[in-house]
Amino acid sequence: MKLVIVTGLSGSGKSIALNTLEDLGYYCIDNLPLFLLSKFTKEMTEKSDPLFKLVAVGIDARSRSTDPDNLKTLLETLDRKGIEQQLIYLKAQDDTLISRYSETRRRHPLSGKQRPLTEAIQLERQILSPFLDAADLCIDTTRTNVHQLRDIIRSHINDKSAAKLSLLFESFGFKYGIPRDADFVYDARCLANPYWQTGLRSLTGKDLEVAAFLEQDKNVLDFKNDIVRFLDKWIPCFQADGRSYLTVAIGCTGGQHRSVYLTEQLSAHFESSTLPVITRHRELT
Repeated sequence: MKLVIVTGLSGSGKSIALNTLEDLGYYCIDNLPLFLLSKFTKEMTEKSDPLFKLVAVGIDARSRSTDPDNLKTLLETLDRKGIEQQLIYLKAQDDTLISRYSETRRRHPLSGKQRPLTEAIQLERQILSPFLDAADLCIDTTRTNVHQLRDIIRSHINDKSAAKLSLLFESFGFKYGIPRDADFVYDARCLANPYWQTGLRSLTGKDLEVAAFLEQDKNVLDFKNDIVRFLDKWIPCFQADGRSYLTVAIGCTGGQHRSVYLTEQLSAHFESSTLPVITRHRELT
C-alpha cells in the first residue's frame, strides 16, 4: 500500500491536490482525523481489493496535533507496517490566503465570532507546524495557479500505475441526438452517403463494401486525417492537464455508415499508441 498524506493551510490548495491524486488512481479521503489514521491504514492493508493499493488522505488543523513526537511515532509505525508514505504540505502567504477566502466567501475552519481570519490563520500555522517539519514535499502556492499545482503534484507522484488518459470514439446519428458526454463532436453529414448506393443501404461502416465506397472519396480521407492531426496535437495538452478520458463523437444522419467507418478508422489509428482506446457505435444493435 502507498499512502500520501496531504495537509497544510486552509485555502492553500489541498482540495486541488487530492483531486489530482484521485485522477492519478488514488482512493482519496478528505478531513480524516489524525487519531483515525493508524486504524484506517490497518483496515486498508488487510483488504485485498486493488482499489486500496494507492490511498491519499487529507488532514487539516482540526486534528489538533501539536505534539511532534506523536506525529513522528505515527509515521514510524506506518513505516514498520511496510506502508510507503509521502507527506505533502501546502502553504501560502497570509495576504494570499485572506484574498482567496474573500473571493470564495468560505469560512476558515478555525475562525469564529471570537477569532478573526488573520488569527485563525496564525493558529493553524502553529497547529500544523509538526506536519511542516515532517513534510517530504512543501509547496508554496502563493503564486501558483491551479494547473501549475496539479503539475507539481503529478511530477512528484511517480507511480506507473497512475491512470492514463483513455480515448473513447463513438459513432452516432444526428437524428437521434448528440451524445451528452462528448468532448468533441464532428459532423460527417457533408460526406458522400452510402445509404443512397445500391446494395449498401443495409450494410454498415464496418463492412468492406462501404469502406471501399467511402475511400474513393478524397474528402472522406481528408476529414479523417484532419481529425487525426487535431487530436495528435492536443491530446498531450489534455494529458498534461490530468484528464482521465476524452470522448470523440462522429455523427452522420443515421449513425450507420459514415460515422461508423470514421470511428473505426480513428480507433485503429490511435490503438497503435500507448493510450487505451474504446470504440462504441451507439446506433448499431
